Formats: sequence, structure tokens, C-alpha cells
Amino acid sequence: MKTLVGMSGGVDSAVTAALISKNADAAGITLQLYDGGNADMIEKFNREASDAADVCKKLSIPHTVLDLKDEFNDFVIKYFIDEYIKGRTPNPCIQCNINIKFGAMLEFAEKNGFDKIATGHYARVEKSGDRYLLKKAADITKDQSYVLYGLTQEQLPKTVLPLGDYTKAQAREIAESLNLCVARKSDSQDICFVPDGDYAAFIKRNTGLSFAAGDYLDLDGKVLGKHKGVIHYTVGQRKGLGIALGKHAFVLSKNADTNQIVLGDEEHLFYKQVEVSGVNIIAADSLDGTRAAGKLRYRHQEQPCTIHQTGKDTVILEFDTPQRAPSSGQAAVFYDGDTVLGGGTIVKGIK
Repeated sequence: MKTLVGMSGGVDSAVTAALISKNADAAGITLQLYDGGNADMIEKFNREASDAADVCKKLSIPHTVLDLKDEFNDFVIKYFIDEYIKGRTPNPCIQCNINIKFGAMLEFAEKNGFDKIATGHYARVEKSGDRYLLKKAADITKDQSYVLYGLTQEQLPKTVLPLGDYTKAQAREIAESLNLCVARKSDSQDICFVPDGDYAAFIKRNTGLSFAAGDYLDLDGKVLGKHKGVIHYTVGQRKGLGIALGKHAFVLSKNADTNQIVLGDEEHLFYKQVEVSGVNIIAADSLDGTRAAGKLRYRHQEQPCTIHQTGKDTVILEFDTPQRAPSSGQAAVFYDGDTVLGGGTIVKGIK
């Protein structure tokens, strides 16, 4: 089997390449996704590509760089900007996985004679009967199945995720035992194309748009004060609102069309049901009536719910207890134990 390993220049993908190369004809590839015309980001990518190339040399496997900047701009950057402008909260890593790593990279692999692709994600792929399943990683503290819910029955058979059976500590031990140059390299925490975390400034730079101040409202529509632009806020936010009301206030909702933000007490952030669209079902043909554990954010503790399928790719999650701040644009992923049943994009919470 020929396997193409996506290599970011970090320790996880390096260890993935090492594990794959033991039992398969492997090659490494580093995706050039975004530099923003910024000298610092160009230098950072060159360092990462160089580290990946050094690892491949150590493992005696070939390495190449694939320029996917145009695809990344079309599927990730534009999506990210558009979602924020619409007042939603995007998850660019999920779109990158669906369209770039397991989309364009997989397409490149197939065109160049590879049977499978591998990445350094902490999750597992298993076959059950005629269906392929996506499962949580053995190291639950590193599990990344949430951001992989979009993988389909066409992509899963061609996907290898060897780190799903290892802990992060074990991965570093493997890297050190092989004397790989990235063994002690720290993990990246930021969205790759917004390293400083200032999403609003990124959007302004890339669109040339300015975002006007607007009204803070209470639940009755009374004007409470002024905000600095809808893109600066997220549902559930308390800090950094720039307004004093004599008590804690939270962002309950945003309306990009009217440029208004509703503030109120935290109790109003809780919803019994969550509407989800663009659902990718992995573990069955239908999920209607299925009991599951729903997860509404990457760090959200899964909560018991019932799935009501309302269409081919739409569901309503009915939680046993109301859940805090389901945010339009974020991902809802549903599990049965360690198996990903499916996932989709949150439309709204329903009281």
C-alpha cells in the first residue's frame, strides 16, 4: 500500500510518518495553505516545511510541498470571513479537514498513485460490516474526532490515523527514540491564518470593510448602549463588552443585518433543543429517534440527547437538560460511546 502522509512540521505528523513508513510505502507532503503575503508567515511556513523534509530524510522517504493556497482561500478563508460577516461563529479547522486535507490532498494522492492518506489527528477509523466508523482516540484528552465529523464513507476507507491508538506522551517518546528534529517542538494553538487571534482585524485587512458601531438591546428591545461592531462578539460572551449595567451581562444573540446585539442574564443562554443542518451521518443510514451524547463545541462536555431527523441532512437535537449558548455556525457532533454517529452545523437553539 502506498500512503501519503500530510506533514505540518510538527511532532504528531512526524510520528505518523514514522509509524506508516514501518509497514507501507510512504511519502510525506506539506501543504502550503496561506501566507497572507506576510514575511513572518512565509518564514514560518518555510521552517515547517524544512522540519518536515528533515524528518522524511531521517525516515528515508520522499517529501514534497503542495501549493493549495487558492483552494484554501476558496474553501476556508472566504468561508471564515463570510460567516463572521453574517454574524455566525465559523469553525475553519473543520472546513479545512473536509475540503483541503481530506479533499484536495486526497485527490492529489489518488492522482499520483497513492492508496491512502494519513494525518496526525488523534482519532481512529474502524470497519464494521460494510461501513467505516470514526471513533475517538485512545487518549481522550487529545481526541480530535469532533473536527473530523465531516469524513464520508468515501473518504474514511482511504484514511489512516495511526495516532488514535497512542497518547501524546507516547508520540513524543517515539519521536525522541528516533531522534527526530521535532521531538520537543511545542504544539500550535492558534488558527493557522490568524496567529495573533485578532479575527476582526484579519477580516478588515482582507475585505477592506469597516464594521460600524451598533446598539446593545435588552430582551424588550430597549437600547442599553453601543457596541463596536458585531464581528467583535460571540454568543455567550461576558467580558470585554465595554458596557456597565450594574450586573453581569451576556451576549444572548447577534443580528448582522440590523447590527444589533441582545444582552441579558445568563439564564437566557440555555436551550433545550438545537437545530442542525449540513449533517454528515457516518454510523447509520438514519439517526431518527437515536439516543446520543451531543457536543456543541470542541471543549463542550457531551450531554445526553435524542436525535430527531427532520430531513436528509437536518436534525434537531433534544437535550435532556438545556445547554448553554449553542452558537450558529459552530459544529454539533453526536456520539454513541466512542463512535461518532455524525455531525453538522448549528443553525440555532430552540427553547
